[in-house]
Amino acid sequence: MEMERRSPDVLILGGGLMGLAIAWELAEQGARVQVLGRNLQEAAGRAAAGMLAPEAEGLPPGPFLELALASRQMYGNWVAKLEALTGESVDYWPCGILKPVCGNSPVEDMGPGQSLRPEVEILQPGLGPGVVAAHWYPQDGQVDNRRLVAALDQGCRLRGVALQTGEAHRLVVEDDRVVAVETSAGRMEADQIVLTAGAWCRTLLNIPVFPRKGQMLALRPPQGVSGLGRVVFGRAYLVPRRDGRLVIGATSEDVGFTPGLTPAGLGYLLQEAQWLYPALADWTVEECWWGYRPTTPDELPILGPSPYENLVLATGHYRNGVLLAPITAQLIAEGLVRRRPHPQLAAFRWNRFSAPAP
Repeated sequence: MEMERRSPDVLILGGGLMGLAIAWELAEQGARVQVLGRNLQEAAGRAAAGMLAPEAEGLPPGPFLELALASRQMYGNWVAKLEALTGESVDYWPCGILKPVCGNSPVEDMGPGQSLRPEVEILQPGLGPGVVAAHWYPQDGQVDNRRLVAALDQGCRLRGVALQTGEAHRLVVEDDRVVAVETSAGRMEADQIVLTAGAWCRTLLNIPVFPRKGQMLALRPPQGVSGLGRVVFGRAYLVPRRDGRLVIGATSEDVGFTPGLTPAGLGYLLQEAQWLYPALADWTVEECWWGYRPTTPDELPILGPSPYENLVLATGHYRNGVLLAPITAQLIAEGLVRRRPHPQLAAFRWNRFSAPAP
């Protein structure tokens, strides 16, 4: 006798880092989850270096900084749980982040006339002569974002999440509910739906989320040469992996969905990287890539309820998607399970951009 096919409790539109993180969290809580994802090669999780940098980014005080700090605090336990399930390392490394101050910039909060170049050399030898001082953020760090996405994919599969490749074309709406989603894989239905399609969300819902292209590259040091021991966060950022590979990023280009790498973009990154760490001139270029970060007019994410009662949003993370994955997954999943949005998400509501009625 053929078993009746049941719709999932939750359908997640978007199979990148954020969609997988939410799916895994929901599956851990016993929900039946299906994920529909498109081309991961263009996703924001790929156009990232994996920095966990709420302090180095200089985020202003307020709800967003509080959210970012809470997510950084969660990271160690969150990835340990994922690694225990999958047996795969995501190379979480709370190595600290060094933010250089160049010779023509004011040295803020370091005391009048005080030069910290000797201390900088202790933290990270070999920085360029234009670096006269630095801010040091010991609690910031990094994770290998590619390994993280792969581990989340595996974790979802081990927890029974249905992962399907395809594109969502249209939300089918009746009254104030999404009753189905028309996709390249056919019509899909679910009790609750989460839109985590990153820079492509606007193709399904009229919310102000736009692509911001990022180009990146990775270098490999010559044999016998040790790599950097800290993340160095300047106009370009240098993110060392434990195996010696150095990730350099990233441009931020308002060019829509224009694909590909450019000499101007890669040239800028290499110039800034060598200014920070001159020895890189002799390293080998190992890989170059690009992707699209989802951003909003105020560069803050859109999280929580949507115009439809059973559609939840998790998009627009821009430069901080890797950092915010644990807290986003937790709060979105909690809201779905309890059937009411978490109050911490109120500052990131979808309609905050609308002008107030006269």
